[in-house]
Amino acid sequence: MSERLVVIGGDAAGMSAASQARRLKSPGELEIVAFERGHFSSYSACGIPYWVGGDVGSRDELIARSPEEHRARDIGLRTRTEVTEIDVDRQRVRSRDLESGTEEWTGFDKLVIATGARPLRPPVPGIDAPGVHGVQNLDDGQALIDALSRTEDSGAGGSGAEGRRAVVVGAGYIGVEMAEALLNRGYEVTVLNRSEQPMATLDPDMGRLVHAAMDGLGIRTVNSAAVTKVLTGPDGRVRAVATDDEEYPADVVVLGTGVEPETTLAEEAGLPLGAYGGLLTDLAMRVRGHGNVWAGGDCVEVLDLVSGRMRHVALGTHANKQGQVIGSNVGGDYATFPGMVGTAVSKVCDLEIARTGLREKEAREVGLRFVTVTVESTSRAGYYPGAAPMTVKMLAERRTGRLLGTQIVGREGAAKRVDVAAVALTAKMTVEQMTALDLGYAPPFSPVWDPVLVAARKATAAVRAAG
Repeated sequence: MSERLVVIGGDAAGMSAASQARRLKSPGELEIVAFERGHFSSYSACGIPYWVGGDVGSRDELIARSPEEHRARDIGLRTRTEVTEIDVDRQRVRSRDLESGTEEWTGFDKLVIATGARPLRPPVPGIDAPGVHGVQNLDDGQALIDALSRTEDSGAGGSGAEGRRAVVVGAGYIGVEMAEALLNRGYEVTVLNRSEQPMATLDPDMGRLVHAAMDGLGIRTVNSAAVTKVLTGPDGRVRAVATDDEEYPADVVVLGTGVEPETTLAEEAGLPLGAYGGLLTDLAMRVRGHGNVWAGGDCVEVLDLVSGRMRHVALGTHANKQGQVIGSNVGGDYATFPGMVGTAVSKVCDLEIARTGLREKEAREVGLRFVTVTVESTSRAGYYPGAAPMTVKMLAERRTGRLLGTQIVGREGAAKRVDVAAVALTAKMTVEQMTALDLGYAPPFSPVWDPVLVAARKATAAVRAAG
């Protein structure tokens, strides 16, 4: 007799789980029903800023597998259908068709919760006015592109591409990427940032490098600026964003203020949540205390392998891996997701930004004593054409020399160097052990001493000097 797997959420974690389970179990052994409230499935939300900015030509290029393709693989994906209740005891979910309003219950033998994250919206007057946009999903991206096209066609704010003004609220990954996208479309861009420096996932000294580069690109960044109100014109549309100190005119506003786990259904069902509001799972991604319920993606908390604490990190890399783990376990195989080290990369125009491991603040919060070093180097041998500057910051535990974190800001060739540090963190290497790594060298790719190894050498000396 066949079992039924129900999946809530049709993007990275949910559909990776469904697809992997289908590879392992035939339709006769396992029926799969997936619910997605949007129009699309298995798409790259990380690519939305590049679609908006014109680097990616069309929405369809961001879709890895359409609903029709999933259905052709015997996965019963129901789009525009929202799950409104999870009944764990009776093993069923209630859903509503968003087009017809029809509601029904669907029973399950196994359940996967992949409800993702919801964007944080500042609780200020006017935040829901026309012209204020989030960029959480493809529908959001399309709505923003349509609004930008209308503004550009109407010549709002001035003649041609001149005079159009955009305000981005938030200076994290999405904020700086959307600032680049709007700059590429010819907008005058102002970024309002609550923190001391942009990219709060970096230490402030590294964030200052990002700020300086953004200024050099023509993006105005205002730090320590909390939004107090979104102002509208006679037509009800946004006209400016206000802080305590100033009003910033805007033809369009984009929110890049971060996300939090979307676990409303899980909380109402009595499933366990952590300090960040994310679902808690074991290494197999099974929800703690529930043998037939799994969860993955942006709605869960995961173990930070460096600090030893649970964290919420919303990244597509984790979501896809966790989905594969869930699908393997649901399908009768075995897999685990042991945790992460917090690796992330981004860019704003030609500036590359990377981090992995702990920042100084995070290391202090878990009681670690550490040393820090910062080095300036280049992406290639200094004499080779195209060599670009790069700054590498490294944290190491004071007593043991264990690597705790690395941050890199630079031009071409900077960001992906963080992968060396990510591997070292996962392997719990010391900075002295890192100095012996046999990394590739040729003048077009690196100096004789790669910048990451230069930082490791300097960190080794700092550990020794600290006794």
